[in-house]
Amino acid sequence: MTDLERPASGRHADLFLVSFLILFMELACIRWFGSTVVYLTFFTNTALLAAFLGISVGCLAAAHRRNLIETVLPTLLVAMTLACAVLYVFTKFSDVMIDVGGQGSPQQVFFGTEYRARDLTRFVVPLEAVAGVFFILIALAFIGLGQVMGRAFSAITNRVIAYTVNIAGSLAGIAGFALVCYLRAPPPVWFAITCTLVLYFLPRLSLRQVCGPIAILVLLALADTAVPVAQTIWSPYYKIVYEPASRLIATNNIGHQVIVDIDQSGPAYSLPHLLNRDSGGGAFADVLVIGAGSGNDVAAALRQGVQHVDAVEIDPAIRELGRRYHPDHPYSDPRVTVHIDDGRSFVRRTDRKYDLVIYALVDSLVLHSGFSSIRLESFLFTREAFADIRRVLKPDGVFVAYNYYRQPWLVGRLQAMMSDTFGRPPLVVTLPYQAEVRPDQDSVPFTMVLSGAGITPSRIQRTFAGNQSFWLNERTPKNQGINGFGPERPSDDPDWHRIGLATVRGRPRDLEATDNWPFFYLRDRLVPALNVRGAVVLAVLSLVILLPFVPDRRVRPNWHMFFMGAGFMLIETKGVVHLALLFGSTWIVNSIVFFAILVMILLSNLWVLAFRPARLWPYYLFLAAALAAAILVPMNTFLNLPGTARVIVSCAVVFVPVFFAGVIFATTFRDAESPDLALGSNVGGAILGGLSENLSLLIGFNNLGVLALLFYGLSALSLRRKPWI
Repeated sequence: MTDLERPASGRHADLFLVSFLILFMELACIRWFGSTVVYLTFFTNTALLAAFLGISVGCLAAAHRRNLIETVLPTLLVAMTLACAVLYVFTKFSDVMIDVGGQGSPQQVFFGTEYRARDLTRFVVPLEAVAGVFFILIALAFIGLGQVMGRAFSAITNRVIAYTVNIAGSLAGIAGFALVCYLRAPPPVWFAITCTLVLYFLPRLSLRQVCGPIAILVLLALADTAVPVAQTIWSPYYKIVYEPASRLIATNNIGHQVIVDIDQSGPAYSLPHLLNRDSGGGAFADVLVIGAGSGNDVAAALRQGVQHVDAVEIDPAIRELGRRYHPDHPYSDPRVTVHIDDGRSFVRRTDRKYDLVIYALVDSLVLHSGFSSIRLESFLFTREAFADIRRVLKPDGVFVAYNYYRQPWLVGRLQAMMSDTFGRPPLVVTLPYQAEVRPDQDSVPFTMVLSGAGITPSRIQRTFAGNQSFWLNERTPKNQGINGFGPERPSDDPDWHRIGLATVRGRPRDLEATDNWPFFYLRDRLVPALNVRGAVVLAVLSLVILLPFVPDRRVRPNWHMFFMGAGFMLIETKGVVHLALLFGSTWIVNSIVFFAILVMILLSNLWVLAFRPARLWPYYLFLAAALAAAILVPMNTFLNLPGTARVIVSCAVVFVPVFFAGVIFATTFRDAESPDLALGSNVGGAILGGLSENLSLLIGFNNLGVLALLFYGLSALSLRRKPWI
């Protein structure tokens, strides 16, 4: 029985299921490959664009006789096997290095990528080459699904109803994957669902096709138990591997943090408290720890006698590891209140005032989503975020940020931003001590930057000036009862370390990160060479994969649909970033945003079904006006609105353009002569939009709306000869 001979209910059910499958498998691949392929965690849009390409090619191949759905599981198995092999080689052979944009002197800092120095003894593989290989394999895995979807669209006469069913299935796919993330289900569960649905669409089952899913699930199970002594957890953000012997927590195959016994090691966690105490400030009363992680900073604060700690951590699984395994049990102390939340969002909502606010190693190793270049903590390191910190500090409060910042220009930028916010230069100390942080240094040691709205930093500075040095012992108990300020080592104990103030020699007119340009780790306002090379590689590979599947070389792409796809990708990206700023960068907010965008598209479809628009120019005008408003009004303007007004206005800014774009798409798709070509062109245009997102590194996120206007203008021009435009 052909698709056209099937009952209408069966055709609609197939379209719903394949739409569910595509969204579900797309999200699963973004998460699994991003957390398995070394350093691909910083470029998860590679998997996203590969899925788009595969879907586009599959739609173009809808008329092919061969059922390409048969290639999905074998290709997926090859891609996963290669991913595990790359991880094994990188882990077991220290002479192999994957280079992420020249981490010796990078244009952009990626934490955890610099541990293997580039030298003549290492075999160096550029990350863009690794990403290119997996881009091809993931794209090939989605071609069969795209073909099924293209055929399903062609089999349904009413295009708008077909598109509505497609959106409903996509909504279900997002909700389904959000559920497995909430339950912290491991990858075998994700891909068991995926494989089951792929088998449903196979025209016939063979032994080879049945063996494919079994091999995939066995591989995934083995990959999660590759380190027998470690515990593997899949949080909504990371693949987390905890090693009980060393108490090391690794995320996405990169060392992230270590649970330490505060009495035995980790003196830096106590340093802000000791500096304040020994300069005459006493113990802090109220402390806010952002990025509390496994609880080291919380344990140090409790050890120093604080009265209350608000511990904010975005990843519930990392916090749970701290609750279970930290030797000091900080999360069981009644003085501690835990908040599983985005740090910037918590600071904006709280009415509490703090003596000390700590940015505790807030260096996420994952992007906020596959749609943008921002990281989970990007909106913590902006000029506006520091102003929020100043608001929640008491008059004599202290703000501390510390990390292995890797590059001297990064320390200089942090110092400049704190100076502008608090009206005085912050204090900078390094462990081990060095007198200067110079721009020509290859790297910098552990660095702590202290600032504040009141007198405490000034008092610490005066005490430093009088004594020149502060002495810190590795073992926390030895710091008790001794004033660390003094010119001489307190005793002959070799565990005493000298600390002094460092002078930061920053670059002239150093850039400051803002909510519109939240790229704290980017050295200059530019698109880094790594991103340019990566975009070129993906563009070339897209053409190489696309051309063999074009059904008729004389058929031109549907340029209207192509530019619609590019424009929509940009307004979707801008919307995701906009709402992350307003409501937090948590995975729950992310899921709700994507779900809401699809709901708006669904509503636009219903509008077209109900009112059957005859002309599109009014909708283009409304779309242009909505985008212009979003461009002219900065994203952080809405932060000052009351809660309800902020929700209503910000959602209107994000979702109104989506609605009008959806009406235009549904109307033209309704009358398209070749629905498979139209859909394939639209998804192909989304790849262009995804690559164009890199320009946000140069122009900021707000100006992505200008690019979206340009693409929608081109889509309108492509319809200029249509009588109903």
